[in-house]
Amino acid sequence: MDLNWQEMLFQFFGGLGIFLYGIKFMGDGLQKSAGDRLRDILDRFTTNPIMGVLAGIIVTILVQSSSATTVITVGLVSAGFMTLRQAIGVIMGANIGTTVTAFIIGIDIGEYALPIIAIGSMLLFFFKSKKVHNAGQIVFGFGALFYGLELMSGGMKPLRSLEAFSDLTLSMSDNPILGVVVGTLFTVIVQSSSATIGILQELFTEDLISLTAALPVLFGDNIGTTITAVLAAIGTSVAARRAAATHVLFNIVGTTLFLILLTPFQLFVEFLQTTFSLNPKMTIAFAHGSFNITNTLIQLPFVGVLAMIVTKLIPGEDSIIEYKSKHLDPMFIEQSPSIALGQAKEEVLRMGQFAVKGLEETNEFLRTKTSKHADSAYQIEGAINNLDKKITDYLIQLSSSSLSEVESERHSILMDTVRDIERIGDHFENIVELVEYQQTNKVKVTDQAMSDLEGMFKLTIDTVQKAITCLDQNDQSIAREVAEKEDLIDKMERKLRKQHILRLNEGLCTGQAGIVFVDIISNLERIGDHAVNIAEAVLGEEE
Repeated sequence: MDLNWQEMLFQFFGGLGIFLYGIKFMGDGLQKSAGDRLRDILDRFTTNPIMGVLAGIIVTILVQSSSATTVITVGLVSAGFMTLRQAIGVIMGANIGTTVTAFIIGIDIGEYALPIIAIGSMLLFFFKSKKVHNAGQIVFGFGALFYGLELMSGGMKPLRSLEAFSDLTLSMSDNPILGVVVGTLFTVIVQSSSATIGILQELFTEDLISLTAALPVLFGDNIGTTITAVLAAIGTSVAARRAAATHVLFNIVGTTLFLILLTPFQLFVEFLQTTFSLNPKMTIAFAHGSFNITNTLIQLPFVGVLAMIVTKLIPGEDSIIEYKSKHLDPMFIEQSPSIALGQAKEEVLRMGQFAVKGLEETNEFLRTKTSKHADSAYQIEGAINNLDKKITDYLIQLSSSSLSEVESERHSILMDTVRDIERIGDHFENIVELVEYQQTNKVKVTDQAMSDLEGMFKLTIDTVQKAITCLDQNDQSIAREVAEKEDLIDKMERKLRKQHILRLNEGLCTGQAGIVFVDIISNLERIGDHAVNIAEAVLGEEE
């Protein structure tokens, strides 16, 4: 291989690697600085599509990736935190937020990239404070982004003398659809529209591509970036797949509109370039920003139409788990503490039904090894954790109200029950992880052991269901039944341990299989303990 070619490819791909790492590292630093606020922003500020757009812009600026925002959104939709209509607003906002990276690149400070990296390194390695560490990560990533661009720029310079490349850019000027295809494919490969826009900015700066050819490539980049969300949505809920499909549809509709209006749009970009004396990189940044903002403004009034289209394209029932509490109205705390206590109990019962459903999904995962059951169990565990926080906060607020002696007793029972249900969620999550470990390490569990687990699972699910029923109906006889069943679970656990040791001695099962088996029955036994705690609270109240 000719040295120039080798140097050119090494510089380009090495630069691309450093650029992508810089964006990722900077985004991670920003994300750590923001902490858990990202989910909160998306959860709290998506009441309507306009707020959703703003939330999408903010989160994308913080994570420096529209793909990351869309993946978080797909996850939130899948988990039931967000409706499809809310998600569409966030996805539109993410497209605008991602243009910030292009504007950062437009501030041409490539020659200061290495000193910026040096400052970032110092903050990372010479300070113990977490905040300074996060700042160092942001600064280092910022510097790496520019250093990667400088290397890519050096690698692209020789393309000027390459005839095939000149022919390609001329073809793209004559045929905008080719430009869209090139932009889409390259972004699908690189998995980052920021990187491909950055490369486009460098090509335009080096005069290797005309504005006429660059704009369709820019549109294609926006289509290509949707692949990450599509991949994230594979195998998830119907709602999550619809959210990903919306991202694709939104960008395809925008690209189609702008291809039709390519000449006026180009004249508008040239007008901006002349009016504001923009450098080539900033010209592309403004084109990118104008495209995404205008596309959002055009399509925002049609959020309902987009939702309807993707619902038709991806049919199916929404098996969404509703994370949010349904009964906890703070108004009752002040006005009627006894009604508030009743509302809290309704929410605890709902949380209990989630625990039963989570156990059923975990049992299905153990039986079938189908990942959709594991995903569902994890989602339910997330819903239980969320309700645990919400109900506990509500009950703490309620404790400052004037409650009668009986109400105080019920209040205390609900506090304890919430904790027990949350622990049941933790235990079935442990079992899901054990089954995943079994799958990953190809651990073979004997048919007899599987049959034993099936029996113990059925007994445990029935016990938890009865514990929730006795809480609902305040029924002593059902509570005693729970205590009897929990006794059976304890006896079954001891019996199954002995049988496992016999199998181990006979060489019928391996040590690894034994670890999985014993840990699963141990978790089921602990779930039985938490179920009986709920029943004993009811018995205690009655007595």
